[in-house]
Amino acid sequence: MKKYINFLDKFKWVIAIGVPLLVFALASNLKHLEMDGSYRIWFGEKSKTLVDYDNFRKTFGNDDAVIISFKDENGIFNKKALQSIDNITQKLWRTKYIARVDSITNYQYVHSNLEEPDDVIVEDFIQDIQSQDEAYFKDRKNIAINDSLIVDGFISRDGLTTMISARLTPKVNDDSDKSDEIMKLVNEILAPEIAQTGYTYYLNGGPPLNQAFVQIGTNDATTFTPLVLIASMLLLFLLFRRVSGALIPIGVVIFTFMIVLAVQVLLGYKLNNFTANLPVFVVAIGIADAVHIYIIWLMYKREGEENKEAVLHSVQKNMLPVFLTSLTTAIGFATLTISKVIPVLTLGIATASGAILAFFISLLWMPAVLLLFKKDVKAEVVEKVVNKKPLGYGTFIVKNNKKIIIITTLLFAVLAVGLFKVKVDSNTIRYFDKSVDIRKSTEFLMENLTGPMAYEIVVDSGKKDGIKDPEFLRTVERFYEDFQGKFPDVRHLTSLMDTVKRFNKVLDGKEEIPATQEFIAQYLLLYSLSLPQGMEINDKMDIDEQKLRVTGQVNIVDTSLDLQMINYVQDWWKDTPYSATVQGQTAMFAYMQSDVTDTLIYSLSLAIILVSIIMFIIFKRAKLLWVFVLPNLLPVMLVVGLMGWIGINIDIGVAISGAIIIGVAVDDTIHFLVKYFDARKRGLNLADSFDEVLRYAGRAILFTTIILSIAFSMFAFSTFTPNQNFGIVTASALVIAFVVDLLFLPALLSITDKDRVMV
Repeated sequence: MKKYINFLDKFKWVIAIGVPLLVFALASNLKHLEMDGSYRIWFGEKSKTLVDYDNFRKTFGNDDAVIISFKDENGIFNKKALQSIDNITQKLWRTKYIARVDSITNYQYVHSNLEEPDDVIVEDFIQDIQSQDEAYFKDRKNIAINDSLIVDGFISRDGLTTMISARLTPKVNDDSDKSDEIMKLVNEILAPEIAQTGYTYYLNGGPPLNQAFVQIGTNDATTFTPLVLIASMLLLFLLFRRVSGALIPIGVVIFTFMIVLAVQVLLGYKLNNFTANLPVFVVAIGIADAVHIYIIWLMYKREGEENKEAVLHSVQKNMLPVFLTSLTTAIGFATLTISKVIPVLTLGIATASGAILAFFISLLWMPAVLLLFKKDVKAEVVEKVVNKKPLGYGTFIVKNNKKIIIITTLLFAVLAVGLFKVKVDSNTIRYFDKSVDIRKSTEFLMENLTGPMAYEIVVDSGKKDGIKDPEFLRTVERFYEDFQGKFPDVRHLTSLMDTVKRFNKVLDGKEEIPATQEFIAQYLLLYSLSLPQGMEINDKMDIDEQKLRVTGQVNIVDTSLDLQMINYVQDWWKDTPYSATVQGQTAMFAYMQSDVTDTLIYSLSLAIILVSIIMFIIFKRAKLLWVFVLPNLLPVMLVVGLMGWIGINIDIGVAISGAIIIGVAVDDTIHFLVKYFDARKRGLNLADSFDEVLRYAGRAILFTTIILSIAFSMFAFSTFTPNQNFGIVTASALVIAFVVDLLFLPALLSITDKDRVMV
């Protein structure tokens, strides 16, 4: 170790200046840093969910769309509202990346010719708006709100709310996300309408959702990163009352996350809503080790040692625990790489590499900088900060060990009951705070018109031209009734079956499935020939006319209910000669729920196993292994229980917090145990050993807990719900871990290690 310190002392200026220069050189690549909010980032390219969805789009076209909705308190059927709908519809048709536009004005209305009853007319529902009178609009409204094909779809039952659907061209976002460009074009169309009509237009669909992901991710990164760094520096300054005490530890974390982000850019990765917060995670990784090194250096300086000797002793005392904590932290984060949720996987890679990098910077650059300090440290500063006596801490633990265990166990038991109350939810709309526009728009649509979430149900008839079979369509009709009867959250269902029934009503007077396949074929042919260009029906069936697409508009629900409804659909069709699958982006994110749950369970389990192995290798005490591991498992279990009590669902933010809590909380445990066993080996009794731990590690543990808890709790102010939940859960868990490490752990040790003499 002396040779290493001599090396650092010899090249201290080179290291102290060279490391920042190297970092800033790499950081020049950060100008190419980009955010990606596309739905595709959540799934691996070989993911079955994504492959199935891509196959669906190849068959039926893109289901992604921009949905524009608005409300007129006087009713939609007036010249102002209808003209606005028609203006937007016509402009969207001519807009780049838009393949098809559907609205109440261009809805293809199927009806008979009053002059020639045998003729069927298919035409735009609203025509020549400015030349029509009130009677015409009243008639159109009466037809619309009683038309099962469009009520709860394009028009609300009260006639006050409507929507325009602009479907995107196929593969528009496959190579790169065009959402921002699309939204600029849409907003340019809406701007004059807003000025002229005064309506509030609500935007839903893929592009607004993707844009919201990017905007919030960017906002969180540019807001919380500087806030966390500033808060950490202020707290460090309050701890050490020295500028160097604030700047040097922060320098470690800044250099670390700048390198990690630069490497991400060089490898071609784009930021997402989780990796955008990488700097804050690195604060959690690097700050604790830096604080431990700095605080011990100060203590030896206070005792009158030369600066070089103080650096040597600080590095000697911290080398093993810093290495071990870096290793366990890296393991905690690395367990996230088993997740099938790609942003979580990339976060695991980045943060695990950050933990290793922070270790090297802490033990290379930081000691080199400390070696530059020649000025003596004022005794009174350190006396107040790090040399204060423990005030009988060890004696208190030994005398009250059983009481501490009983009281904390009872408190933990109460919190643990909440484990049975917690739910898993990965609904994408609920990822956004209620103040976010996309959340407001979606809830507006649900409250005033229809379900904003879409199920794309693909029903396979099992044979070519099978969708024209009357028995098949009657089965589809029964499915409508059963599905909506079972689940009130299913607001609207539509397919070519509805069109067939409408044609039959016009020609035969009965809105029912025709008796023969020939009639159905004729109706579909007649309908397709009557449609204007761009309004074809090839998005409603496959080319062999074997598979039928049924689109369901569904309310925002917990993903557990989404999965229940999806399973119901597939099971319902299993009891028929046919089969069905549920596709679309709503289903994709519902399927992701199991991946979210698996991330929490598997990453947490793997982290515990690996940490247990490392604990055994370090301390070589199999009988005490449960004592070493329990303090790191308890914070996760208890904070999940707390979530159950206060009603926070498990989402992706919570799923990643488990491994991170283990990775960070185990740092304090290792620092505690290394210093505890070192004291015991030197012959100190239990009380004195605990006092020494508190003196050399307790205050560092306290202040790192304060710093990290405040840093993570800032995420509670994010408008991205997983970040909110992550911040609340992680901050709470770190406070629990602090209590466990400084009360519960020593109380357990005072009983299990009571008669052991370390020599």
